[in-house]
Amino acid sequence: MSALLTLGVAVLGGVGAVCRYSLDLIIKQRVSSGLPWGTVAVNVSGSLLLGLITGWMVYGGGDADAGALLGAGFCGGYTTFSTAMFDSAALVRAGRGTAALAVLLGTLAVTVAAAAAGLALVAAVA
Repeated sequence: MSALLTLGVAVLGGVGAVCRYSLDLIIKQRVSSGLPWGTVAVNVSGSLLLGLITGWMVYGGGDADAGALLGAGFCGGYTTFSTAMFDSAALVRAGRGTAALAVLLGTLAVTVAAAAAGLALVAAVA
């Protein structure tokens, strides 16, 4: 990997992180259920996007460098496993273990489905 590609991945990772933070704040301002819906929305939308990118790489002949920039860079900065774990731990500490488990399992199921949907969509179009 070239130095320029590495820099691009880093920059797009930063852009992804800012987008994640912004979307999470917007959702927190509008939804006050006590559940981490912002984190869930970020991870689901990021999984769908990564499925689309992967489909483009596999079925559409996408450029490997562009895939690295968008997948590892933007999506890597945008999606967040660590925040999902932190939010779940906070629910457990607040005595909401069932909610934490529901959020974790629900997020896992929906993010995998979103990634598969993105991949399938590109496969159907290609």
